[in-house]
Amino acid sequence: MRVLVTGGSGVLGRATISRLRVENHDVFAPSRAELDLFDGRAVAGAVQGIDAVMHLATRIPREDPFEHPEAWRENDLLRFEATRILVDAALDADVGVFVQPSVTFVEPDEQGHVPAHLRSALVAEREALRFAGAGRRGLVLRFGLIDGGGSRIERPNNVYGATLHADDAGSALVAALRLPSGVYNVCRDGERVSNDRFKRASGWRPTR
Repeated sequence: MRVLVTGGSGVLGRATISRLRVENHDVFAPSRAELDLFDGRAVAGAVQGIDAVMHLATRIPREDPFEHPEAWRENDLLRFEATRILVDAALDADVGVFVQPSVTFVEPDEQGHVPAHLRSALVAEREALRFAGAGRRGLVLRFGLIDGGGSRIERPNNVYGATLHADDAGSALVAALRLPSGVYNVCRDGERVSNDRFKRASGWRPTR
């Protein structure tokens, strides 16, 4: 497959591109300077001849999202505005697969609330599912908290829920290219969020 990867220089991007190349996929991973994800015309050109899009671009700040919500603005825009532009362009270009990573802790709490800084992740999920609704394959992978592989967390920290090593997240994203549309939870085995459905569908399980 010829795969467009956004956010290729990030933690997920590096792990994913490495695995894509091992499996002999043709990878197109433009930098921010090479592709403005908010420029619809540029994105439309970038997806020409592409078989699959993996939208991994994020801008996760160090500031606490509850104390400094404004710091998360660009990340929100990458999740909902850039995702919409990518999905529109991918549909117009007859791209077959769209893969969107998300997080397992977008599930509403007991009061039905989702933290404000995670609502954009749900918008991005809906865009991937809109792609699926158009008769293509649209996949959402809800990852546990990413550790290792150059992330800010060296060792698993399950205080907030399920976890996953960055290299395993990359492998899961590549495995998703073969799966049917849907929302999948992906985490370490035996944690609070089950990844049994993903394992059954892909034949893959975390190794770290």
